[in-house]
Amino acid sequence: MSEILSAESLARIDREVAKYPPERRQSAVMAALRIAQEEKGWLSVETLDAVAELLDLRPIQVYEVATFYSMYDLEPVGRHKICVCTNVSCMLRGSEEIMRHLQARLGIQPGETTPDGRFTLKEVECLAACGGAPMMQIGKHYYENLTPERVDEILEGLE
Repeated sequence: MSEILSAESLARIDREVAKYPPERRQSAVMAALRIAQEEKGWLSVETLDAVAELLDLRPIQVYEVATFYSMYDLEPVGRHKICVCTNVSCMLRGSEEIMRHLQARLGIQPGETTPDGRFTLKEVECLAACGGAPMMQIGKHYYENLTPERVDEILEGLE
């Protein structure tokens, strides 16, 4: 296990597991996946299997979680993962325009990464910021009330 995840990540996962009764250690699966992805940048099958082993789960149980939620990446992503919400509130307030603008500006489609590895564009379901629609998430930051001009400002401010 130590060859797949660092001692620091394993300790962080152990702290998450400790929040649950021993017979419910599988409840830490989402936190464990988040921690593993923070270390690795994405979740390979090898990493998913390691999480399953840590939590005493069958690999399929971990795969089900990792494939259901859009926050988990099962392939390498760019340095900046841009997640654009296209659910109802955002759609009604212009997320389609924001998505078209990003596709044109970056030259990629949803699910793709720019050739320089800088940006990955993802279309995602609700990110729970409906009052600030349309919105996107880049890393851990939410950007709300977007316009194409505001998107350009945000992208230009990224390293």
